[in-house]
Amino acid sequence: MEQLAILWDSTALAHFEAGQLVMMAVGALLLYLAIVKKFEPLLLFPIGFGALLTNIPLAGFTEPGGLLYYIYEVGIHSGVFPLLIFMGVGAMTDFGALIANPRMLLLGAAAQFGIFATLFGAISLNFIPGFDFTLKDASAIAIIGGADGPTAIFLASRLAPDLLGAIAVAAYSYMALVPIIQPPIMKLLTTPEERKIEMAQLRHVSTKEKILFPLAVLFLTILFLPSATPLVGMFCFGNLMKECGVVDRLSKTAQNELINIVTIFLGLAVGSKLSSDKFLTVETLGILALGAVAFAIGTAAGVLMAKVMNKMSGGTINPLIGAAGVSAVPMAARVANKVGLEANPHNFLLMHAMGPNVAGVLGSAVAAGVLLALVG
Repeated sequence: MEQLAILWDSTALAHFEAGQLVMMAVGALLLYLAIVKKFEPLLLFPIGFGALLTNIPLAGFTEPGGLLYYIYEVGIHSGVFPLLIFMGVGAMTDFGALIANPRMLLLGAAAQFGIFATLFGAISLNFIPGFDFTLKDASAIAIIGGADGPTAIFLASRLAPDLLGAIAVAAYSYMALVPIIQPPIMKLLTTPEERKIEMAQLRHVSTKEKILFPLAVLFLTILFLPSATPLVGMFCFGNLMKECGVVDRLSKTAQNELINIVTIFLGLAVGSKLSSDKFLTVETLGILALGAVAFAIGTAAGVLMAKVMNKMSGGTINPLIGAAGVSAVPMAARVANKVGLEANPHNFLLMHAMGPNVAGVLGSAVAAGVLLALVG
């Protein structure tokens, strides 16, 4: 009997706690959303599986010496993985729509309003018993409003590593839910006539302009906001590899093999932070609620700014493209195009929406730089 007791005590089943079972159920839910619903599967899948691994008693995945411990320390704690992701995203991004219509920068900037509104919301939660967010915590939570997972992870790893799991899951969950969250807000804030507006075709953008653009963006960032250069710099590096045309092998590697490898490890590392002792808290519920509010405010701010620009331009800008100012590339642009086609079957907004969409990527990186400069 004593040997049986020792054998039983050496199994994981004997040491499961209720919180670990709950978090494994959360991991299973993320896997379900990724596999069955196809919501952001490239990240929700490894995050969900990482959550399963980290909550297995006695496995030691997240303890010093464990695989997930080293993946997190090397890739997330150092900030390397989000920067490599940004390089890959830059290599896949076409700035042509933004260069052809630079006014779209305003929409990318307006959509970041959700970040700073949520910053004050997170601080306000401290008046409710059970919440104790510092200014650094609030800043890390607020970046969820930019709908940019790598930026959220980068900032959280710098300012609030204990909240990384909740922030990352919230950021990627709301990115995956863009097709569900955004359309009602877009329709609520626009009239049927506004949604039917057809925009003029964009001008052709030369290769020279596309090469000079990332260099100009990097120069301005160095000049005015050096704290944002890690994210913006890697983004511009990836984009310049794509546009210069002389390092196609490197560009294709950044777009495919490298970003895929990093995505696997990034997801597992984020999942390693979904342990029951860190995730099952009242603060996590607050983060998830604030993330939804941040995303909604960012979407609404982009649409409202587009409505203003439409009035000032004499009715030539469809306000729907303002919702693409959040940096969920290219999903937000596709949603704007879909809602536009529902109102007018001849209304193709995808290329126009890509302008504010890529501007939103830069906007969220700049917002992260501002928050790092202020509270980092």
